[in-house]
This record gives sequence, structure tokens and C-alpha cells, in this order.
Amino acid sequence: MALTKLNNNGIAGVTALPSSIALGDMVLVSSATASSSASLSFTLGDYKEYQFYFVNMHPDADRFFKFNFSTDSGSNYSVSKTTTFFKARHYESDASYEFGYEAGYDLANSTADQTLTEGNVEGNDNDASLSGSMHIFNPSSDTYVKHFMANINQLGKPDGSTRTTFNNYIAGYANTTSALTNIKFVMTSGTIDSGTILCYGIN
Repeated sequence: MALTKLNNNGIAGVTALPSSIALGDMVLVSSATASSSASLSFTLGDYKEYQFYFVNMHPDADRFFKFNFSTDSGSNYSVSKTTTFFKARHYESDASYEFGYEAGYDLANSTADQTLTEGNVEGNDNDASLSGSMHIFNPSSDTYVKHFMANINQLGKPDGSTRTTFNNYIAGYANTTSALTNIKFVMTSGTIDSGTILCYGIN
């Protein structure tokens, strides 16, 4: 079998791929990089699935990371959602660990923002951040509710001082048959100091 070579020396510098390499159906739709940003928002279209990747999202202070949907092109972000939330956590000191459901972070047909983090993401620690992914299925459907699920890892301090890893699992559905047109990511308040969100579409 013949060896297929990239048209550039390094992956980071790739600007073109040989025609023999199939790109498949996963397309980078857009990306946004925070710089003391109040929010980062994305337009949703006709892809059957959207995948979001969060890379080192760092708040200006200790904050929750949240999202909400819009059905009116971003005029309002207040779609009713029913969700679940569970997490695992482990202290850096190895003094404590936990796995369990978080009833305080789920929603029951509520228009409130859905949190993606268990407690605050550390903003006062300069090396702290969150990273993870989120999937949204068929947001343009005018027949079904819109299912989503996310997996987020963050650095937090549940006791106010001990650095801890949290692995959060969030899932649910947007309780509407209207097409979802936009999604917005925010911190509880303040700004997203830095970090990048990548949005991919899959047919």
C-alpha cells in the first residue's frame, strides 16, 4: 500500500490534505476564543449532531460554567430543559473522594441556565480551568425534543481550599419542538478570561 503524506511538515501547520484522505462527515463549523468575554455563543443549523469541545476555559474568579439555548436567533436564551447531573471527585491530597448524583444542579422543565460544573471552576488559581465536550442531537428538528449530553473535567475547591478534580456528567433534553437556533456559554457572572470552544457539525 502506498504511503500517503501530508502536504505540510507538521500537523499544526496543515493547510491542505491530499485528495486520497477522506475527511468524513465531521466538519469544524466555528470556534471562539475568550478574552475577558461575557459569553461565547454559536449558531446552530441543520447538522444532525453538534459537538462542542471546551479547551482550558478559565474564569475571572471562582465561577460556575453554564449554557442555555435560543429558539429566536439569540434574542432570548430561555428554553425549558429537563436534565440530570452526576459527578466523581478526588482531592489532590487524596483525603476525600466521592461519586454521586447532584440534585441541586439538575433542572425539571426549567428555563434557567444549565450548569456544567459541580461548584465553582477556580479562577483565582492561574493554572486552573475546565475542559470537556458536549453533544447536541438534531437541534433543527420541528418534531422532537432536543437531547444533549456533556462530560466536563474541572479543577475546583469544594471545601474552599483543597484543589480537587471533578468529572461531571450532564444530560437532558430541551423541551421544545421548535428548532434550536443558538447556544450560549457563560460563567455565573463576570467573564470568561480565556479558553477556546470548538464547534463541529456531523451529518
